[in-house]
Amino acid sequence: MAQGKVVLYTDGGCQGNPGKGSYGVVLLYKDHRKEFSAGYAFTTNNRMEIMACIAGLKALQKPSHVVLFSDSAYVINTMTKGWAKRWRANGWQRKVEGEFVPARNADLWQAMLDLCDYHEVTFVKVRGHAGIPENERCHELASLAMGQGDLLIDHGFVGG
Repeated sequence: MAQGKVVLYTDGGCQGNPGKGSYGVVLLYKDHRKEFSAGYAFTTNNRMEIMACIAGLKALQKPSHVVLFSDSAYVINTMTKGWAKRWRANGWQRKVEGEFVPARNADLWQAMLDLCDYHEVTFVKVRGHAGIPENERCHELASLAMGQGDLLIDHGFVGG
């Protein structure tokens, strides 16, 4: 049985794309607030946007009703339009100009789908850098994480 409503704000970004990247998350539940972030030595903006969502959902210990706010059209469209589910059904292939090609970030989309099977998640698109306090805080957390000295390795990132 899912717990009460949790609100997640997420943001990810990169310096260069690919390049040094990071994400920030603000988790709100009743009168509780948790903020966290991580920085990566070499990744992509899209991977950081997805990782922010995954990190927020992983932080929840019980199945929950979640409203997840993101300024990433890539994340929102992939989840609300069923693209990730379709890619998974096609063996992580997507159709481009009539031909199947590998879906990008399949490792992260698989993790996201697994978490969405556990939690009841509603995805909401917000405009980035539009003065929404929690979204701005996520951006700030991500920027701070990117500036840390000991950045993580994105082992799932293929390319360069």
